[in-house]
Amino acid sequence: MPHARNRNPSPIPEVTWDTGLKEMNETWKGAIACLGVAIFFVMTIGIIYWQVVDQPNKNWILKGSFSGLIWERRTQTLVFQTLTEDKTFAEIDVGNVGNPDIEVPFVRNLCWLNKTEFCYTWDSVAEVRISLETEEASDTECYSVTWSPIHCHVDLKDCFSMVNVSWYGGAGVHAPSWPINDANISMQPFTVSDLRDNPSGFGSVLERYFLGSSGVSVLVAPNIPLHVGMESRQQFCLQTPPSMERMPLQYTVCVGHNIKAVHQESMQQLSRATRELPNMDALRLPFWKLLANVDSGAKLERELRTFSNRLKRHHLGEGVISLDEHSTALLSNMDHSYLNSKKRTSKRHTRDIPFVKLLNISITLSPYLSIDSQQFQTSMQEGIEDYWLSLPSGPQGRPVPLLTQWKGKYSVKLNITNPEATNWFLDKVDILRSHLGMEYVIMEGGEGNPFEEHLKTPLALVGDEYIGLLADLAERIEDNAIVTSGTRSSHKPLFICMSALESNWSYSGLKGIIPSLLHHSLLGYNFFIPDAVGGSLSIEPVTDDELFVRWLGIAAFLPVISFQTPPWVFEKEWVLNITRFYIAKHHDFVVPLILKYTEEWQKNGTPIYRPLWWLSPDNPITFTIDDEFLIGDEVLVAPVTEKGALQRDIYLPESDFQWQDTNNAQVFDGGTFLESYSVGLGDVAVFIRWRS
Repeated sequence: MPHARNRNPSPIPEVTWDTGLKEMNETWKGAIACLGVAIFFVMTIGIIYWQVVDQPNKNWILKGSFSGLIWERRTQTLVFQTLTEDKTFAEIDVGNVGNPDIEVPFVRNLCWLNKTEFCYTWDSVAEVRISLETEEASDTECYSVTWSPIHCHVDLKDCFSMVNVSWYGGAGVHAPSWPINDANISMQPFTVSDLRDNPSGFGSVLERYFLGSSGVSVLVAPNIPLHVGMESRQQFCLQTPPSMERMPLQYTVCVGHNIKAVHQESMQQLSRATRELPNMDALRLPFWKLLANVDSGAKLERELRTFSNRLKRHHLGEGVISLDEHSTALLSNMDHSYLNSKKRTSKRHTRDIPFVKLLNISITLSPYLSIDSQQFQTSMQEGIEDYWLSLPSGPQGRPVPLLTQWKGKYSVKLNITNPEATNWFLDKVDILRSHLGMEYVIMEGGEGNPFEEHLKTPLALVGDEYIGLLADLAERIEDNAIVTSGTRSSHKPLFICMSALESNWSYSGLKGIIPSLLHHSLLGYNFFIPDAVGGSLSIEPVTDDELFVRWLGIAAFLPVISFQTPPWVFEKEWVLNITRFYIAKHHDFVVPLILKYTEEWQKNGTPIYRPLWWLSPDNPITFTIDDEFLIGDEVLVAPVTEKGALQRDIYLPESDFQWQDTNNAQVFDGGTFLESYSVGLGDVAVFIRWRS
């Protein structure tokens, strides 16, 4: 083994020379340690002070040419502002991401040197990517926002403040308001529902589009599950439900110099470039709903004859007599063999009903079929169960139609994804047309999907997909189809029915007409049939003649006048006279106006019916006026909506022109506020654009 070498071979003993130095070092070491602790303590206090006190509350994370996006750390909000910070477009509360009790520090962009994109990971819960999109020819700047959950069961929820901003759009509700700031709706799927069955849901016209008076719009991606909730006067929130698929929350925020400018730009994204007109003949005649409580076709024919004779006797002119689904079934001979053929054929079996063919009638159909009907039994015998939304009975089993209730009967619903089923439905319409000679077909029942939670196949219909496919089907019924719900279909040649209203003076009744009108038109649905004069939620006739007349005064200036209560039930000649007057007024004055502005709508999506802020987009007074509206830029309508009132306040929006009262020829400057302006019971205050 190797020898170990002696390190100190000298005989002189070792002497300790550094004893004093070691003692001195221990003293200094203690002092240095204390100094280090003090420095660390001071640095810690400094960092805390910088984070809590001295650190700026906000930092810019993106900047455009005139706008930018700011992160405010104390309120945990994203703020869209002008670069001069003199105007706030929108505030988004994102404090729900991660732990709301922990303050998010001064954020930094993880997209590094990319000046048009911002990336950040939020507390290991979700990632956000915001891209600035600008176009040289555009006066707006858009920010594309995408939240992506890092793991499952994450609630992605962004809330837009309603403080100091009036918001519009979204969906109709039971008691519509303009703007939507007063709405109070619990968080729920953002889909169309039947307000008769679900008064707390969203109504017949719905788009993933919100517009703010500050000059901001929000467009949510169409292909993600979305929940929406509204807290009155505080905020509205967008949320994706927790999912194992980690579904993102995607939307685009556009800002512009004012509300009109940003809406015009946003409509190019919301609506198709090609917009088709429906059958405009529907504008010319009033619709009369026939409520016939009969149990046979023969009795219904007698009711039709009596009603038609009364229209003539009271000199109310021609009209479209509208039949509900029950009356349609009674009039049609449903015992045909068309279910036996899976292909459409030009050969028709007809049975003439001459009197019915002499009338202008509309019929009502739905995608539902009662299981007690002969048609359903025949479909089961013929082995065409897949005509209805179904579930397989086993791996190789025949489909079993899913049951639901429709108007009190157990029913099945048309499998609208099956081409053979839709051809069968169109066959049915063709037979009815040859049988009844009807002018219009009203298609109802697209709202809601009672089977959504059961349908797991690739063809499963989620959200409002059924409504879209039903609109496609209605479009194939030539140009005379009317639907009762719409989403992403404003470009189609279809009329749409407004939701039914109550027979009273509240926002669920008469006061809700103009907010609903402005809502439909803002979202691109300019061709609509309003609810019947006096309201139709109740099948009982309206008894308040003042309500009837004031309602009629509004309806006369809408695309179509619809009645459920005929004016002769009041047994007052003055009510009949006013009805005749407004039917003529609608035909001679309103219809030409609508036809004039359809070209503008087709070209760029500009609404035919417009809120007052359309002419005064920078005037806050116009943002909350919900009882006046414009037809184009040249006619202002200000009806009375308060019971017993014979006068009302009227605001004439600012413009370069004046307004002339059509009733008394008085002329007023734009920007004028008319207090307690006289409007008689049979009158509507109507002003036209006037130049000297």
